[in-house]
Amino acid sequence: MGILSFLDKKAKPVIGLDISSTSVKLLELTRSGDRYRVESYSVKPLPPNAVVEKNIADPVAVAEVIRTMVKQSKTKLKHAAVAVAGSAVITKVIDMPAELNEDAMESQIAAEADQYIPFPLEEVALDFEIQGPSPRNPEQVEVLLAACRRENVEVREQVLAESGLLAEKVDIEAYCMERAFELIAEQLEDQEGQVVAIIDIGATMTTLSVLVDGKTVYTREQLFGGRQLTEEIQRRYGLSREEAGLAKKQGGLPDDYEMEVLNPFKDAVVQQVTRSLQFFFSASQYNDVDYIILAGGVASLEGLVGLIEEKLGTQTVVANPFARMSVSSRVNAVSLATDAPSLMIVTGLAMRSFD
Repeated sequence: MGILSFLDKKAKPVIGLDISSTSVKLLELTRSGDRYRVESYSVKPLPPNAVVEKNIADPVAVAEVIRTMVKQSKTKLKHAAVAVAGSAVITKVIDMPAELNEDAMESQIAAEADQYIPFPLEEVALDFEIQGPSPRNPEQVEVLLAACRRENVEVREQVLAESGLLAEKVDIEAYCMERAFELIAEQLEDQEGQVVAIIDIGATMTTLSVLVDGKTVYTREQLFGGRQLTEEIQRRYGLSREEAGLAKKQGGLPDDYEMEVLNPFKDAVVQQVTRSLQFFFSASQYNDVDYIILAGGVASLEGLVGLIEEKLGTQTVVANPFARMSVSSRVNAVSLATDAPSLMIVTGLAMRSFD
């Protein structure tokens, strides 16, 4: 068992690398005052089944893709931040004596961790972060404990090492989303006390994160994503996966595409959003959200925002963490704007440079 850097520790500038089921996303940010600047970014597809449901199945193939991206990005940074999926992590808030220093707290957590973690401790990577005074006892502090199976962390470290990088931070996707949400919150009205649902629809997985006052109170992952649309295009029009993916982005499909394929998929997305929120309402004291933020590749589908607003009656916006950032001349600003909704997690990782 070891203590690992999931959470906020001071560190070197890093490039963010989001390894998802179908692609790798790379992002490097710099900051001047309170303004960020995009120095480099890249999105590259992964070979089929290199990553399955966020588990890296083919480390060599993933490392090869990252090596190419790093070279093309011309970044000088050698340290990277990566994330593990929320479903791979157990988090728990515990109370501990306020007078303990960090080393003493680490020793005590290591000694008592088996009370909180349902895995053998030798298989687990642990980290903790002090959240602040305990509301139950002024002599104690609340400590967030995060535990992940060691193999999930080690395979990511191995992939980075093989691609010539060092794993400076291993984060949790939900906290990356929360960090990137700071950039979205600036774009919303009446921020105080807001309940915001971020729905991140990737290729194979939809993740709902609910934030209250900018802090994550609920997350849930479900198997549903844009690949279903790609597969329906393949099936109906006899295309390869690559051709279907391109046609989905660039157009050129037969006249019946919108009515027969795209609209039913958009209806399925609305159903998924509705169902995800129903799970949240039934598990919490909330029965409404103030905003829905759509993230992930599916978020950019034309007409989707309007459809969700119409069906749910909730103000809905597409995530763009770069709305107030400047962009380096070596970055393709048009591509960045197109990809922006799917870059929330990698933005949260790149922001780790400024902890």
